[in-house]
Amino acid sequence: MSLTPEARANKIKVLIFDVDGVLTDGQIFMIPESSAPDAKGIEVKGFTAHDGLGITLARLGGIKVGVITKRQSRTVAIRANDLKLEFVYQGQSHKMAAINDILTKANITIDELAYVGDDIVDLGVMRLCGLAIATANARQQIKAVAHYITPNPGGKGAGRDAIDFILNARGILDDVIEQFLDADNPAAAAADIGTGNM
Repeated sequence: MSLTPEARANKIKVLIFDVDGVLTDGQIFMIPESSAPDAKGIEVKGFTAHDGLGITLARLGGIKVGVITKRQSRTVAIRANDLKLEFVYQGQSHKMAAINDILTKANITIDELAYVGDDIVDLGVMRLCGLAIATANARQQIKAVAHYITPNPGGKGAGRDAIDFILNARGILDDVIEQFLDADNPAAAAADIGTGNM
């Protein structure tokens, strides 16, 4: 018998996100560093604060969080540092190599890992992981293998949707929110993300 998405969510210990189209809306802005024809550029992406706060809630709920992306980006490195992510892998065309490394480091099995994706580069992981989550803007091939589809698109709260779904399936979302709101709770302070002072 196939497990429900909620039953799958109850097993999750690690949550991994793709970046472009999941934690962002998929747009990539390139700003040239000079006017030279072969100039390198600065890559700019937009992230939502809802996802960032969700990552704090995930930590309070006992979940480790990370990203795996095909692109190499200083912007992603900065955001990952601000979010205090436990796992950061860039330049990954075939993401299962990074997933296998995460499974070893976290000492978990593939059914204890959730993955949020939006495009075919994510299919390999999503076909195998314990909880496959597609964003609302995901390609049809991704939605077809997903156990859960977020109500919001990437860059507009899809990451928070995934976290809320997992914590709600466990029946701890409201408790985790109250932990976060408790100014005297040292666990909340330790789990919180950075203040954005880059």
